[in-house]
Amino acid sequence: MNKTIVAKRLPIDPGPAAWKEILPKQKRFPELNDTINTEWLIIGGGFAGLSAAKKLCELTNKDKVTLIEASEIASGPAGRNSGFMIDLPHELGSGSYQDTVERDKLHVKLNRYALDFALNASKEYQMPKEAADPVGRINSYVNKSGENHNQEYLKHLNQLGEKYKELSASDMKEVTGSDFYSGGLFLPGCLMLQPALYISKLAEGISNQYQDNFKLYENTPALEFQNNINEWVVKTPKATIHTKKIIMAVNGHAESFGFYKRRLMHVFTYASMTRHLTDEEQKTLKGHKSWGINPSDPMGSTVRRITGIGGDRILIRNRWTFDPSMEVPIDRVKKFGNDQDESFKKRFPMIKEVSMEYKWGGRLCLSLNSVPAFGEVEKNIYSACCQNGIGTAKGTLAGIGAADLAAGINSEIVKDMQTYDQPKKLPPEPFSTIGARAVIKWREFKAKAEL
Repeated sequence: MNKTIVAKRLPIDPGPAAWKEILPKQKRFPELNDTINTEWLIIGGGFAGLSAAKKLCELTNKDKVTLIEASEIASGPAGRNSGFMIDLPHELGSGSYQDTVERDKLHVKLNRYALDFALNASKEYQMPKEAADPVGRINSYVNKSGENHNQEYLKHLNQLGEKYKELSASDMKEVTGSDFYSGGLFLPGCLMLQPALYISKLAEGISNQYQDNFKLYENTPALEFQNNINEWVVKTPKATIHTKKIIMAVNGHAESFGFYKRRLMHVFTYASMTRHLTDEEQKTLKGHKSWGINPSDPMGSTVRRITGIGGDRILIRNRWTFDPSMEVPIDRVKKFGNDQDESFKKRFPMIKEVSMEYKWGGRLCLSLNSVPAFGEVEKNIYSACCQNGIGTAKGTLAGIGAADLAAGINSEIVKDMQTYDQPKKLPPEPFSTIGARAVIKWREFKAKAEL
């Protein structure tokens, strides 16, 4: 029996994200406007989709692999995150960072597989160092509650046998130039990305390396799937694609195609990035030229200082909203941008006149039980979705795992992904939205000192 799957909405991303805007013009890919045949179709050109593409090209050698992206490469969530590719336990959707020791050791191992994938790709495709830089990160705190949280995390790291360095207030000032922080934990294993640069160069590198069998199309959203004997027929605005297998790498938009109904939570978080700091402002600020800070409370402010292609700048990310429609008004971006202005001034009063050049929002997908949306969802359609807010590492793993699963390879990633339960069903509306928004407000209130 024929089955038709229709997308009920397409991605909308609020505000121009700085990571892409500060780059020189990157390689652009054509829109698909013809009928094509391909063995493999990947939908979504972010961390999951491009990682799946590279893995499939390596595995299949001569099979045709096609990737379609609804907008431009690096314009969506892949180019809107804070650029932390984290190896250690880091659970954004809950108040905890930890699972069992045995489970976390496995996840650290798999996360490092993702980091190695990114590092190797950055070397293979000769990316600038800032695209994927193994410089580590800091877990900061500003009060006793945050310190206690870090100490609990430290105990767990000891159980895992992981390296870290405790930082005092003076250490934090030496790194950041700011008196704001009371202390922190330096964690050396984190890979710091310029996410739009990494994703753009990854797309370009795969396209060049596998030009005979890999094709990438931008501004080509999937609108409809229909099964036809041993193939799927996928319609886009100007084209038709005949394919044997599909990998869905669209994170929360899996629900837009009818998969995981009422099982995915659609959340936006918001960020601002300063204009380039002048030489005088850099001298006034002092501190290191490049660093990244996660707050001890995940609902606090993530802060980065970057230097390189786009200049010397500071990023502030905070504030969260629950939006089942997967759309937010641009006025909200501006409103939360004002909050980020204040977060910046609290940390850097010595350069408080520095303005934010870019303000934007980015989509996250969470599940109630913090599990991925992974596996075969229809015959020959595979999901690599719902990364629970840590999509740089988990998205990379999900894409590689989906490629393995679709190719019939029972890899360690596949085995781990298949141990998870399905995303838990959400309460009925309006209770789901009311409850989620209340939880966000309460958790932001608790994290107020770190905003």
